Amino acid sequence: MMNVTLLGTSGMMPLKNRWLSSCMITCNGHSILTDCGEGTQIAVKEAGQRFKPIDTICITHFHADHISGLPGLLLTMSNEGRTEPIMMIGPAGLERVVRSLCIIAPNLPFEIRFLEYTCPLTYKSGNIIIKPFPVSHRVPCLGFSFELKRVGKFDLQKAQSNCVPIKVWGMLQKEDTVVYEGKEYTSDMVLGAPRKGIKAVYCTDTRPVKSIIENARDADLLICEGMFGNEEKLHRAKETCHMIYREAAEIAVKSNVKSLWLTHYSPSMPEPEEFLSAASDLFPAASCGFDGKTIDLQFED
Repeated sequence: MMNVTLLGTSGMMPLKNRWLSSCMITCNGHSILTDCGEGTQIAVKEAGQRFKPIDTICITHFHADHISGLPGLLLTMSNEGRTEPIMMIGPAGLERVVRSLCIIAPNLPFEIRFLEYTCPLTYKSGNIIIKPFPVSHRVPCLGFSFELKRVGKFDLQKAQSNCVPIKVWGMLQKEDTVVYEGKEYTSDMVLGAPRKGIKAVYCTDTRPVKSIIENARDADLLICEGMFGNEEKLHRAKETCHMIYREAAEIAVKSNVKSLWLTHYSPSMPEPEEFLSAASDLFPAASCGFDGKTIDLQFED
């Protein structure tokens, strides 16, 4: 199971009931925070989430509404006694930007490690595989896919035909390789083909680009920006490198996702639901995200 919770859904500035961009993904005791706009640590509390399990922080880009909450969040984690390292993933220049922000959060008792996107990469946080990909904004910007793989079912006939000892059957369902009595056994000797896993994709501050469709392909959930709901705002969306609802829905259709959550709303749009039909007419499984919206994504069977 993978839990996905939107913490902040506002773009540019916080509103009374809407914090700035942030999203939490939790699986098997590990949490991944994506973006950290102003007010994120308050949003974490309001959503009933915890700081301690956060071991990876993904940053889409360096605009303030996506990163300005970081010093306060790190201080809170420090005050809660954290000593374990944190991995941060983001565009090139991430370490320089974070080090500058941390001038007001000095002497943190934990190490911050950095993984900057300069070429295709993947990173594993707990059981979740994180894959950043480039999108199109006014500054370098990334989307992120989060995938929980699922191994194939145990195949008794396969295990017996490969002469795998019974004592390592269980271990090979959890580990890729096991050495037993001096001989190496691999998981493919006892398991069938991999089964469909769980995949969520987070993408904001961008125009529609092919990389989103490619990386969101067959995802269980696509969280995608809908800066503007009204078709009349298309010109403004193009000027600012954002999207309207219709464009987000078109991406959902092309990428064959199961569901679409819109987010990162313009402050000029206090009631995002008023425009939902612009997306749902094209993609019926579209819905408006809101602060605290959460879902447990489950394996299919």
